[in-house]
Amino acid sequence: MSKAVKFLRGITVFFSGATVVTLAGDLFFRKQVKKEVESLFDGIEDKHARISSEELEGLPPCVQKWLTYSEIIGKEKITSVRSKQKAEMRLSNDKPWLPLEAEQYFTTEEPGYIWRAKVKAGPFIHIAGKDRYVNGKGSMLIQVQSAFPVADSEGKEIDQGSLVRYLAETVWFPSAVLNEYVVWKEIGDNTAQATMTYGGVEATGTFTFNEKGEVIQFEAERYGEFEGEYSMEIWSISMGNYQFFEGIKVPTEGQIAWKLKEGDYLWYKFVVDDIQFNRPKVY
Repeated sequence: MSKAVKFLRGITVFFSGATVVTLAGDLFFRKQVKKEVESLFDGIEDKHARISSEELEGLPPCVQKWLTYSEIIGKEKITSVRSKQKAEMRLSNDKPWLPLEAEQYFTTEEPGYIWRAKVKAGPFIHIAGKDRYVNGKGSMLIQVQSAFPVADSEGKEIDQGSLVRYLAETVWFPSAVLNEYVVWKEIGDNTAQATMTYGGVEATGTFTFNEKGEVIQFEAERYGEFEGEYSMEIWSISMGNYQFFEGIKVPTEGQIAWKLKEGDYLWYKFVVDDIQFNRPKVY
């Protein structure tokens, strides 16, 4: 047998083995996340209570305008959510954009979420990511080929960052901001500050609205990891292209940036292509 044939056979065996590991890792990762989501949703009571206009009284006018524009009045209060998105992310401003697909599951009466993403990092290489916020605690897991952990983080900085993220993402399930854990303060005609307190952690962010009542930007101080150390920086989401999902009008496109001393770091761009409310199917 020639060396060339041996080499080709070796390459074939290597990639076959790598494929098996990848498929097995991906299957295990998805099953693990599904089990966690089912646990997150366990015990949710769909009370079928509908939102009245009286529940908006006392909120800043721009917040009332947003909630009315989103058409939540008369709809069931949202207790659980599943969303899907296609996105791109990059590790720094000089790095290439990497495509990804993500699913996220939320609960609202007891705030929580699980985000699962698959990033295409190169030919035959993908990265599986999971962000989790449950019982007031956040965690982040990153695995190459869904099997080999490269990051597994938790702690007070992750807890705070997870809470900020949850507060920002209420734009996709607006009735959540009517819960007692969110307190509003009017800042201007088109801006309002929301403070969310849960699990002994507090996060404050500013929502900016346009004349129609759409949220177009959210900004907050959030812990992020930069060059191996955590620091509190401005985290900003811009959003638009509002569409209806199950009768609720929400943004479907946006981008996320860190506003750092050395300049803005735009790192994530997304398009939401599906949202299901209350009793969503878990995949």
